[in-house]
Amino acid sequence: MKVKKFLSQIYMTLIFIFMYAPIVTLIVFSFNENKGRRWSGFSLKWYQEMFESEMIMSALWNTIIIAFISATAATLLGVIACIGINSLKGKARNAYLAINNIPMLNSELVTGLAMMLLFIAFGISFGYTTIIVAHTTFCIPYVVLSVLPKLRQTDQRVYEAALDLGAKPIYAFFKVVLPDLLPGIVSGYLLAFTMSLDDFIITHFTKGAGINTLSTLIYSEVRKGIKPSMNALSTIMFFSVLLLLGIGTYGPKWKAKLRKNEK
Repeated sequence: MKVKKFLSQIYMTLIFIFMYAPIVTLIVFSFNENKGRRWSGFSLKWYQEMFESEMIMSALWNTIIIAFISATAATLLGVIACIGINSLKGKARNAYLAINNIPMLNSELVTGLAMMLLFIAFGISFGYTTIIVAHTTFCIPYVVLSVLPKLRQTDQRVYEAALDLGAKPIYAFFKVVLPDLLPGIVSGYLLAFTMSLDDFIITHFTKGAGINTLSTLIYSEVRKGIKPSMNALSTIMFFSVLLLLGIGTYGPKWKAKLRKNEK
């Protein structure tokens, strides 16, 4: 058993090395003095160049704003969809869950192309609105999958008891149901935010002329050669997502500990 455990640990270690070795390389070379692949000294000049580049900062703000709006809209619509799905039973619920899973199993290429043709058919000009609508549509299924399990775990009798005591449905939902759903909502929001943040294909098909996000900017820079400032930008994005993941994972636990200490 000890040999088997040892081999399994080596196997998992190798997997994580293959997964994160490219990211570690990118982070290391974001601090390299020159543009080459040989280490020539520690420097922060590529971070300075990144913050001084109007093109990169514009793409960064576009990406953050689009991700924020899309994730917020997807979370709101996803929670409403979860309530509707949870109220169904039998074949109807299974049918809606299957429909919800299709966009996740479907290729992003198909989704992006379909959204582009839809906007063209209705004569909608491409711009920020089309990107936000496309990203929101793409992110809703992920929110549903995050929130629905939490909704199923809630005790329906507590909500009904609140109604029997005179609470209005909306008030009872916000005071009784929503606190139990909050971990799932936060997880769904963070997942939707990160999915929107790094999406390229859907953005490429639905963006207007002159609008760039980080993914489309990096793609256009590949033809010319990736600048080290892009390594710096990718490093910041990696640690930002890591921070969001930490907040989503450990935030509820820290909050529960604080409440326990207050008591």
